[in-house]
Amino acid sequence: MSEINRETPPLNTLFQQLILEHYKSPRNRGTLPAPDVQIEMRNPSCGDEVRLQLRFEGDRVADVAFDGHGCSISQASISMMTQLLRGKSKEEAAAVAERFTRMMHGDAEVARDKSLGDLRALAGVSKFPVRVKCALLGFNALEEALKPQHGSATRQQP
Repeated sequence: MSEINRETPPLNTLFQQLILEHYKSPRNRGTLPAPDVQIEMRNPSCGDEVRLQLRFEGDRVADVAFDGHGCSISQASISMMTQLLRGKSKEEAAAVAERFTRMMHGDAEVARDKSLGDLRALAGVSKFPVRVKCALLGFNALEEALKPQHGSATRQQP
């Protein structure tokens, strides 16, 4: 008699609940009084929009906030991302973005990386290519914000 894997359905349910929790009660939603960089990104294929604001102290993210609207995936993703950024160096923030992007493109090893925290709940999105852009919207804004020229910008997601 084969053993039944009872972990998968509850884990999937837990991940769905975590995504909905971040969507309904996003972390770090709002505006910063004096951001060092502000990037706005839009996903023209679905209408999702985010504005990411960062304030730095030296090389570290001192504060972060976002605003925008869109589907549960885009809003939960950026909420989860902002939780990880505070206190990270620019290099560490870029590494988070790189690992999350790899996970969204199906890298199962990265999906087990506990340093991604709640973001691991979005690993299943990689199976739905049309939703991957939603999950990456905030990360594309982060990558733009970390470029050397820092400044306010509005970009369309590629």
